[in-house]
Amino acid sequence: MADKQGNVKRKETTKKKEGSKAQEKAKPKESSKALEQAKAKESSKAQEKAKPKESSKPEENAKPEENSKGPEDSENPEDKVELMELPPFQVITGDRISSFFFKFQFRNVEYSSGRNKTFLCYSVDIQGGGDVETLRGYLEDEHITAPHAEEAFFTLLLPECNPELSYHVTWYVSSSPCTACAAKIAEVLRSRKGLRLTILVARLFMWEEPEIQEGLRQLRAAGCKLKIMKPADFVYIWDTYVEPEGQTFTPWVDAQENYEYYEEKLSEILQ
Repeated sequence: MADKQGNVKRKETTKKKEGSKAQEKAKPKESSKALEQAKAKESSKAQEKAKPKESSKPEENAKPEENSKGPEDSENPEDKVELMELPPFQVITGDRISSFFFKFQFRNVEYSSGRNKTFLCYSVDIQGGGDVETLRGYLEDEHITAPHAEEAFFTLLLPECNPELSYHVTWYVSSSPCTACAAKIAEVLRSRKGLRLTILVARLFMWEEPEIQEGLRQLRAAGCKLKIMKPADFVYIWDTYVEPEGQTFTPWVDAQENYEYYEEKLSEILQ
């Protein structure tokens, strides 16, 4: 009788364990949406600790998309957000940049949303026979699809070079080239012997990625001079390429500190 009772108790215990396992299996796992939100919070905290930092200014924050929904709408799973269709890609060229875009896009911070364009201010000195012709202007790419502004410069503004002339090109770019653009720039430099290119960048684009670092080293190997913009360079861009619209410009409080940060990173990459 005791053995049977013992057997019964063991069976009941087994059933309880099995029931517990079944309950665990039956429990819904945390939704991928919740996991993504948790990861986003952790990433946000890590980014806030990273340098360079940016002080929050309402007038410099990116505008939210008109079709985005507020927190109350996003809680309803039945609500569907209508995606905005991007227009056909275009490269915008001109002589002067809007002061708003300059202050936002060229600010030398590292982690900041909304800076998904590339602004490229250029100066081309063409020398031959003792004469010098200078071309100036800027390009911006409309959204993230190719070609980017760096490639567009060579396809739209300088599609070919006269081998009897020398071309000294200087770029002031909101961020350093991506891997694909770095490869194309290096290819152009190798094929056009009379072309010299200096690139000054406000920020290093995804500099932690090995392929980005390799692209920057390929640029240097092809003869390109890579530099980080100093506060004085931002003043020069403002005076030369920006439509002031009645405003004045003083470099950001953290411009020097952020320059030193990026200068150190670039030096490490190019060693």
